[in-house]
Amino acid sequence: MDYKTILENIHASVQPYSCVGKVADYIPELAKVNPDKFGICLNTIDDGDYSIGDSGERFSIQSISKVFALAMALSIKGEALWSRVGKEPSGTAFNSLVQLEVEHGIPRNPFINAGAMVVADILLTSFDNSAERYLEFVRALCGKDDICYNEQVARSERETAYLNAAIANLLKYHKNIDCDVEEVLRLYFLTCSLEMNCHELARAFLAFANHAEPFSYAGIELTRSQIKRMNAIMQTCGFYDEAGEFSYLVGLPGKSGVGGGIAAICPMRYSVAVWSPRLNSKGNSVMGMKALEELTTITSESIF
Repeated sequence: MDYKTILENIHASVQPYSCVGKVADYIPELAKVNPDKFGICLNTIDDGDYSIGDSGERFSIQSISKVFALAMALSIKGEALWSRVGKEPSGTAFNSLVQLEVEHGIPRNPFINAGAMVVADILLTSFDNSAERYLEFVRALCGKDDICYNEQVARSERETAYLNAAIANLLKYHKNIDCDVEEVLRLYFLTCSLEMNCHELARAFLAFANHAEPFSYAGIELTRSQIKRMNAIMQTCGFYDEAGEFSYLVGLPGKSGVGGGIAAICPMRYSVAVWSPRLNSKGNSVMGMKALEELTTITSESIF
């Protein structure tokens, strides 16, 4: 497969969407990002690396970080994890408070904000220095020692986090958070502020694509069965309340973030990361979604 030419063609074909959508301006620091950036990188399991555009520029990965946190929590808790967070698509906004109240403090899945806060609580109770441990894990996944949090972005999110703070307090009320609410919010916003580029994200996600290799990074170990289940949750829950549309158009397990990034995998073939900051009304990258739709259409490589 000539992925280099394919990515070049995709880059050209998505240009009509370059002015559609807007950046996540409800987070002040993200509002400062150049909305016209676009990059994509594809890694094959036989070490092929193909990229185009602004693929080497780091950005705030936001909710893509939840995949790494879930891997750590699943490694620690195993099946017991699912007593505190569900595995079902939410069908509502990623920051829905109403659904959490109706369902008595058990988040629908680990990728909505409430679910990610429960996962953060698990990491806090499992590691002495959970923020450093998380960084160590992600750095091992992508093979880069200089991956870091953006403290300014994390502070910016906390300063406007009225709804997220309400979610955390509701979880605490329902006894689904053990740690102090502020500690949970701090770790949650730190992980969301993590900065990576498309090359690093694609490399990190390759571990979830290549089931033939043992998953063991910085002391975090997962079985093939657990990786398969993580991929299933990415497929059904990875794109907020647009997961069905992404499955329909693209057909790959993946995760998006309001920083404009999307990371996805084609099991036993490749991982891919795309970045374009303009978002649609659901919080997903407009050009990112279109680029991945083009990729699976041109290559006929998807899970369906």
